[in-house]
Amino acid sequence: MDFLAEFFIFLRERRKFWIVPILLFLVVLVGLGIVATSAGGLSPFIYALF
Repeated sequence: MDFLAEFFIFLRERRKFWIVPILLFLVVLVGLGIVATSAGGLSPFIYALF
C-alpha cells in the first residue's frame, strides 16, 4: 500500500494526472483477460467485445 500512496503523491506533485486513465484501462483489460480465461461460459461474450 505504500507503493500506491507514493505513486499518488508522485502524480500530484508532478501533475501527471493523464497517467491515471491509462492505468485504469490497463487494469480493466487485465481483469477482463483473467475472467475470459477462467470462466468458460463467459468467454464468447467477452471475446465479442473485442
